[in-house]
Amino acid sequence: MIIKTQELTKTYRLGESIITAVNKVDLEIREATFLSIVGPSGSGKTTLLNLMGLIDRPTSGKLFFKNRDTSFLNDQERRKIRLQNIGFVLQTFNLLPTLTALENVELPMALANISSEQQKQRAVQLLEMVGLRHRLQHRPKELSTGEMQRVAIARALANNPCLILADEPTGELDSDTGHEIVNILLQLCRKYKTTVVVATHDQSIVKASHVTYSIRNGIIMRDTRC
Repeated sequence: MIIKTQELTKTYRLGESIITAVNKVDLEIREATFLSIVGPSGSGKTTLLNLMGLIDRPTSGKLFFKNRDTSFLNDQERRKIRLQNIGFVLQTFNLLPTLTALENVELPMALANISSEQQKQRAVQLLEMVGLRHRLQHRPKELSTGEMQRVAIARALANNPCLILADEPTGELDSDTGHEIVNILLQLCRKYKTTVVVATHDQSIVKASHVTYSIRNGIIMRDTRC
């Protein structure tokens, strides 16, 4: 089991009000699963991904990562798990504009103290895998939106994570490019047994998913229609 939650809850204070972004979520995600989470804007999708990725801490409830209770982990321990096990793919790409595609992919490996030679070798392999062997020295402003998202996927895979968390990965892309990104994510799950969790409005992702959950007002339920 990659992720297991027990009554996972996240609340925020907004003025005099308490906003419940994630409300007592019970969820189990197994290895090599392609799972989508759908829901309207503000329903709690991003907050739930941030909790799974150990970026946010829950207000109450528990989250187990690979059967390890994360409740009592300090910031350094949570960062280590993220760095070694989790890759993030965001709608806005979050590439560093001053770095080349190659350097953006090398960055997580540098943070993990991998040698420069190994960084470059793996970064080249990953960019080749996503079809960007010819774009190694290009900076983000020289790439199309689809190419930037491919770089972001390659970067997410840099440290060979067992879990990819993708937040609206096709949201900024045209339908054809979005379809290509979906196929890359599916390949990760099928060929490399990577678990992929996607928060999305994209029906092509929903149709490709092994499991789909709907979330509304922080409450999640399995979507049996998919």
